[in-house]
Amino acid sequence: MSNGKDETAEENSSSLKGCLDECMEALDLFLNNRFNESLERLRPRVNTSMYHALIYATVLEMQAMMTFQHEDISNAGNTMKSAQEVCQRFRRKTPGLANKSVGESFSEEQLHAEVCYAECQLQRAALTFLQDENMVSFIKGGIKVRNSYMIYKEVHSFIKSYNCVRGPSHVHLEGGLSFGVGAFNLTLSLFPPRILKLLEFAGFSGDKDYGLSLLRDGALGTNLRSMLCALLLLCYYTFLTFILGTGEGEVADAETLLKPFQLRYPQGAIFLFFAGRIEEIKGNIDEVGACGLQVRRPTKRLGRTEHARLFAWFLGCCFFPPSQAVALFDDGCKAQQAWKQFHHMCYWELMWCFTYKREWKMAYFYADLLSQESRWSKAMYVYMKAAYLSMLPQDEARPFGEDEVKLFRQVPTLKQKIAGKSPPTEKFAIRKARRYKSPNPARLPVPVLEMMYMWNGFSMISKRPELTEGMMQTLSDAERRILEAPETEYTLDDCCVVRMLRGLCLKNQGRLQDAEDCFNKVCANEKKIRFDFYLVPNCLLELSLLYVDQGRRDEAIKLLHKAKHDYKDYSMESRTQFRVHAALAKLRADAGEDEDTRM
Repeated sequence: MSNGKDETAEENSSSLKGCLDECMEALDLFLNNRFNESLERLRPRVNTSMYHALIYATVLEMQAMMTFQHEDISNAGNTMKSAQEVCQRFRRKTPGLANKSVGESFSEEQLHAEVCYAECQLQRAALTFLQDENMVSFIKGGIKVRNSYMIYKEVHSFIKSYNCVRGPSHVHLEGGLSFGVGAFNLTLSLFPPRILKLLEFAGFSGDKDYGLSLLRDGALGTNLRSMLCALLLLCYYTFLTFILGTGEGEVADAETLLKPFQLRYPQGAIFLFFAGRIEEIKGNIDEVGACGLQVRRPTKRLGRTEHARLFAWFLGCCFFPPSQAVALFDDGCKAQQAWKQFHHMCYWELMWCFTYKREWKMAYFYADLLSQESRWSKAMYVYMKAAYLSMLPQDEARPFGEDEVKLFRQVPTLKQKIAGKSPPTEKFAIRKARRYKSPNPARLPVPVLEMMYMWNGFSMISKRPELTEGMMQTLSDAERRILEAPETEYTLDDCCVVRMLRGLCLKNQGRLQDAEDCFNKVCANEKKIRFDFYLVPNCLLELSLLYVDQGRRDEAIKLLHKAKHDYKDYSMESRTQFRVHAALAKLRADAGEDEDTRM
């Protein structure tokens, strides 16, 4: 006959399994675009079940991060705090897992509570960074991140070190650890040591390969965190390796990872989005239909946004051939209407797709839609609108009668702050837009291509020779205009901008010596550059990557260290430092010099 303690353990185990099964069903609804049904399924038990509370708050946080509305962020933060309090009720009252005798007495439910509590802390930290605008809040968020890190590390060590009893829901516990430990190792491996020190993570560098392997295991399993592991990996493969890395996305790995989710959720908006991104990276931009916009017969007078949607759709149907990437982003928009924020993600990518094709007016319409509908970065969207209009011939009519000079002058008034600071891309846009404050503004030569570089877009077009050739033509036209115009204080800087971008195109074309000459000429003018101080460290970075391709490893490392240590306080410095760190890490890994820095 079992004693009362065993019966209680069995009841808790059964209750835990039931909660996890319900949460899996709710997550399945979410991935099938049935967002409201998913929340309704979770809501009744958010005050009694740690997993219902966690998943419910996670869905609200995803929504808040896409809307960027203060009330959504505040609501998600309060909900996540409540979820953490629910998790706290299930934690063991005596803290600590280090002592074996204490650790052995942890129930399966209490171990799950530790992992859920850590996940709540981590997500609350992310919301803190979004919600508050002072350094105190930033530090508080950093403390939450560190505390979460330590809980994950402790539970993971305990599970691996002791003969932990595997309960019926152990697969979900392992999934939670795969997500937490894997995410921390991968994320910390991306950060340069200087930034880790600022975040009080000195001494932790993370093991990228170990983090990736844990996330892959989590994504391929059947557990509650499989989707989170998959999404983080897809973000890494298709975005982070481009934006914060050297532009070598793991496309094959991303496709392999995405395939089972596409089969299970063929109309899942988020998976359609990543499928579109993969095709974009592969260069499959020119083979599909319309522009990703749905148009209904108007029942009332159209407003500005509706006009933009209608005109963009019309142009796409009439003048542009179908494209694989565009079709998938289009399908992502059509798949659901409940969360318009998913559409904004697609609009952003569509904007860049048409940028790569030099269809400036089409790209403008997507920037305009974003400026009307999305709160993520008004300054960036308006800057891009102005930038696209500035690429049109001077005598060509502007959509909606807009004027790029007036738009550029609006940009500084639209800046926002996250964690007490403006996003680097907004700072960059504001600095560039200052040239238009003057009654006789000095025109930016190629603002779209310059911003395209900041998002590593030149590596995106490297597989399509005709796209690179088109960019070369745009740069040649810009250089001619600069040389024909009267010399100003901006002339040298503008020439250097064009020269650096030309070097990237030449590299795409395999003309490595000509590309090297372009980067070296910019560096030779270092003392004469007056405004665009980001050019030299970025040219050193690009020159080093070119040397890596040529097998000139020692020369590449020397330039990377120079870019890393000799330049400070320039535009987009953090992004450049991330890319330098990624290049150095890759060189060390290729040479077998990486160290084991696992948790």
